[in-house]
Amino acid sequence: MNISLIRCAFAVVRLATSFSCVALCGVALADPALPPHSAAPRAPATTEFGPSNPFFAPSGLPFEAPPFDRIKDDDYLPAIEAGMVEELAEMQAIADNPAPPTFANTFVAMEMSGRLLTRALSTFQAVSGADTDPVLQDADAKLAPELAAHEDAIHLNPKLFARVASVYEKRRSLHLDPESLRLVEQTYLGFVHAGARLSAGDKAKLSTFNEEESTLSNTFKTRLLAATKNGAYLTNDTEALAGLSPAELAAAGEAAKGREVTGYVLPLQNTTQQPLLGELTARTTRDSIFHNSWDRAERGDANDTRDTISRLAQVRAERSALLGFPDYAAWALQTQMAKTPQAALKFMRELVPLATGKALSEQRELQSAIDAAQAGFTLAAWDWEYYAQSVRKQKYDLDDAEIKPYFELGNVLENGVFYAAHELYGIRFKERHDIPVYQPDVRVFEVSDANGKPLSLFYCDYFKRDNKNGGAWMDNLVGESKLLGTLPVIYNVANFQKPAAGEPALITFDDVTTMFHEFGHALHGMFADTVYPSLSGSQTPRDFVEFPSQFNEHWALYPQVFKHYAHHYRTRAPMPDALVAKIKRARNFGEGYSLTETLAAAELDMQWHTLPASAPRQNPDEFEKHALASVHIDLAAVPPRYRSSYFEHIWGGDYAAGYYAYLWTQMLDDDAFQWFDDHGGLTRANGERFRHMVLSRGNTRDLEKLYIAWRGRPPTVDAMKKYRDLEPAVGAVPR
Repeated sequence: MNISLIRCAFAVVRLATSFSCVALCGVALADPALPPHSAAPRAPATTEFGPSNPFFAPSGLPFEAPPFDRIKDDDYLPAIEAGMVEELAEMQAIADNPAPPTFANTFVAMEMSGRLLTRALSTFQAVSGADTDPVLQDADAKLAPELAAHEDAIHLNPKLFARVASVYEKRRSLHLDPESLRLVEQTYLGFVHAGARLSAGDKAKLSTFNEEESTLSNTFKTRLLAATKNGAYLTNDTEALAGLSPAELAAAGEAAKGREVTGYVLPLQNTTQQPLLGELTARTTRDSIFHNSWDRAERGDANDTRDTISRLAQVRAERSALLGFPDYAAWALQTQMAKTPQAALKFMRELVPLATGKALSEQRELQSAIDAAQAGFTLAAWDWEYYAQSVRKQKYDLDDAEIKPYFELGNVLENGVFYAAHELYGIRFKERHDIPVYQPDVRVFEVSDANGKPLSLFYCDYFKRDNKNGGAWMDNLVGESKLLGTLPVIYNVANFQKPAAGEPALITFDDVTTMFHEFGHALHGMFADTVYPSLSGSQTPRDFVEFPSQFNEHWALYPQVFKHYAHHYRTRAPMPDALVAKIKRARNFGEGYSLTETLAAAELDMQWHTLPASAPRQNPDEFEKHALASVHIDLAAVPPRYRSSYFEHIWGGDYAAGYYAYLWTQMLDDDAFQWFDDHGGLTRANGERFRHMVLSRGNTRDLEKLYIAWRGRPPTVDAMKKYRDLEPAVGAVPR
């Protein structure tokens, strides 16, 4: 199963909501307890921001979509800084309100604040992540500490927190509706979690830590983007690229032209393994590409990230100690479903022997293929994908070259991803060519509900670019809220290989699965039906937010859906039944490798973030070796999906101490699909029930209770064992 990089709306940088227990939108409030760097941002000169700026007023486009045709790079910074100043005035009015604090004059007022900041920052984050340039990178570097200070100013302001706490303490007597009660509780917990109850002196220390962390994280992202670009494989020798199809070779030539170099370029993706390693016949080429990936950010140059991450881990540990926690993971998981790092680790480590045992069995099969060919070497990590293809072809008579002609990207999107959503939920899609986009490859669709009412706008940006962050993700350009009267504007981003001009975009089944995955996140955002923006859509704990996306992956191979989109791009003939049967028989092939590489990455994440503040600053190379060996997941041929030095989820995203969520939610998504399987599968009735009870609810209810109410019982790992062919039993999910 493909596990892709996800950066959800709550996980980027304080996007379209005023408040969330996961990530609060920063508000600059002057507080004498805070050091000078945490004061409100300087107001920009009036000439920098005014009616000519496209963010000055809400967009007049459908769904308030950003007017990308009018937005210039230098529009973002003044709009975001003006937005912080504007929100300061709004929030100061709440804090200074002489009337006794009420739900309306405190919580509702906070939810309605920051509209300018929201529309400017959400658009900036979308473009700087998917289509950045030096101007945007400079703005990002400048804004990182400003936004950290902005966020601290609201969390750590005693006057505002006093109003929040006053309403929280009497919440049971206010007769609030369930969503409003949830807003009070989550907002209060968010303040406390961020340090609102610290002393004035400790608040000042905390603010210093937060600013440093933000700066380090931004530095990491900038260096990694450059390191990944520089790590691309370049050659003038076509023999070195033997095994690639003519279309793939042409795409490599186009990539070289795009960089203004001669020959061929194979860009790196964000993961350790690279997609084309399964096709390249020259072992020396595979070796070179793998090591380009492996040491991309460890070359002792300006893009080396090791010093940055070692300090970042230390800052997080020190900050957590200040907040009263033994380590960062203990602090971070307090608001997650797992609750404690011990629960997450117990869950993961029960999977380790199952995963590694299966991976070693797969390794023996691959080594047998090498020996049978009298190749005369021991399987290495850079050989795995190539010989896995060989064994899969021999064992199941199946290879990607045979499959890819049936998976043309546009057809998969419209007749697969969209079709499944229509059959489950009744929604319809119409492409809009009149909505401006930030890059020519981006497509836009208007989504209508079953009753014909407008539901959402959906942008998709699937092709890799050197100026795009690695992986795949979903986010909001506009969030849903009944209070604000807004409908969601959602986007999916991926990094599929762009074909040469005139060639079809043929993708692997892993890529197909990624499209279904990311659209599962999109549905979570599209179906949001909440009053308050901070509880809307995918703004849930990390170890729940991956549940709707991984659940949606199941429909990629569901017979009715698969038959609708798996058509040959030339003949339009459906995939032959015999080939479909091969794919189904082979679907768990490589599960040991996939699970082991994911567990290894999750272990690295958790061990970095269970370091106490007293621990010395770590050497990343030595730390990584010890971390994997200590839990017996250091298989030389099965490296972690991400090494520490290019693990963007945890150093540049919001998955610090949270990468385990992909495994946790595999358990949820398989358990959920078993319910569908037991109740008739792909039907409108099942889809509507899931939409109403899960997808539309956002964070308006305790997520474990929400799941149980829909499922009828707590989740178990039984379906996970069944669908992923994992034995023996690993027991129930920890509580």
